[in-house]
Amino acid sequence: MQEFGKLIILTGGLLAIMPLLLIITLAVAFERLYLLKKILRQGQDIHNRLRHVAYQNIPGLQAMADDAANTLQGHLITTAIASRGDDAESMEMHLEEEIMAAMPKINRLLWVLDTSVTIAPLLGLFGTIIGMIQAFNVLSANGGPAKVTGGIADALVSTGAGLLIAIIAVYFVNYFNNLTRSIVHQLELIKLILINRVHGQGIGGGAAQRPVVSRIGAGG
Repeated sequence: MQEFGKLIILTGGLLAIMPLLLIITLAVAFERLYLLKKILRQGQDIHNRLRHVAYQNIPGLQAMADDAANTLQGHLITTAIASRGDDAESMEMHLEEEIMAAMPKINRLLWVLDTSVTIAPLLGLFGTIIGMIQAFNVLSANGGPAKVTGGIADALVSTGAGLLIAIIAVYFVNYFNNLTRSIVHQLELIKLILINRVHGQGIGGGAAQRPVVSRIGAGG
């Protein structure tokens, strides 16, 4: 602990920020991991159930909406039922609006991880520079090369800590970006299923009554 205190002083106090930054990064990462995985699991279950709902079976859709009332996908089903009197294109726009409204919840706090990726190495490098300046001051004052090399080595701990946090954060950023894309694709697929279940006739149904659906997999 005494050695860590010495390193904090050597880096101008910047090394003390690193544990706090690491804790914040991990806390956000685990919170996002839990929530996004939960949304993806809920969406997979609803998607599988929707595919077994008969075309134009509004009571069946309503039952699913009631069961999934607290989920993003459940809100999509509720919107589809509420807009079923419109044509397919208008209903698609209503569902698209619901998906866009859900995006802030999906992307919430991901900016913290992006910030950690950028700021942690910079803080570490800044702390190292401060430490090296102090080490060279020792050389100027006392003429002790051993103290200088030891001071530089201690100062590099700050850079190492910053790079470690950045490596952890960039992994989670890329992983969550992939999860987010999967969720958006899933919501788009559910949107198309809902349009077809409400306005479509199924295989062999009347072509004139079958909705024209665009932008499959376009991600909104």
